[in-house]
Amino acid sequence: MFEKCKILDKKYWPQKLNETPFPPEKLFYVGSQPNFNQKTLAVVGSRKFSTYGKQVCEYIIEGLQGYPITIVSGLALGIDSIAHHKATECGLYCIAVPGSGLAPHTLYPPQNHRLAEKILENGGCLISEFEPEMPSLPWMFPQRNRIMAGLSDAVLIIEAEEKSGTLITARLALDYNREVFTLPHSIFSQTGVGVNKLIKDGAHMITSAKDILEFFGFDTDENSGGKNPQRSFNFADFSEEEILIINALTHPQTIEELIFKIDLPAEKINQTISLLQIKNILVRDESFVRLK
Repeated sequence: MFEKCKILDKKYWPQKLNETPFPPEKLFYVGSQPNFNQKTLAVVGSRKFSTYGKQVCEYIIEGLQGYPITIVSGLALGIDSIAHHKATECGLYCIAVPGSGLAPHTLYPPQNHRLAEKILENGGCLISEFEPEMPSLPWMFPQRNRIMAGLSDAVLIIEAEEKSGTLITARLALDYNREVFTLPHSIFSQTGVGVNKLIKDGAHMITSAKDILEFFGFDTDENSGGKNPQRSFNFADFSEEEILIINALTHPQTIEELIFKIDLPAEKINQTISLLQIKNILVRDESFVRLK
């Protein structure tokens, strides 16, 4: 399954990790030697994710495609898994930091062994400070979270309940002077309570990958000659109604949100969405619509 674990020589550790208050004593890794030369974004969120959380996680990561950005996450079920899957699909370098040792029979959670293999197959790696044979225990997850925050230049919080391990990562990131990004959530969403509180406390609210790219200093202007993964359209190919919907979809939204935002009858909006699906411009997943 996995090759033998190796110890990462401290001379290859990123300086930002060494500067944290309690850096690990050792780091084991499996896969390619960790690449810390790129901008690094940790993506974390609730295990009990919502459809909205899945949509925005995939939408943001897809928008980073083509840029030299490393995605760090914890290999946990839920948003972590979604982030890892999407990052590998988009060709982004991926580092997983599980809350366990890295030996195949101790790697946690066991349901994500295939995902771990996919990360390795795509040139990424798994790292841990725990001895390879050490099974997962509850105290190991907060400890692992400090490594995720310490490795990263910024942390993206997708979803978090009022009391969750995700907020531990956010607090650590703030303590380490890392930028914390998050997305607005419905006030009625349990998985949105934590992130809405983070926004109130000063986290950087974003609505697209462009916000992250600009923070990292990447040029997102198509005319600059740099890579720009944001979708561009020749509007001469679309009707007026289609253009209104495309411009409104700055992030995944419900049909109700589009009806509220766009001055068109609901029936016309639904018809236009169906046409854009046929043209392979957008995706409709349950009640959410997003650009493809």
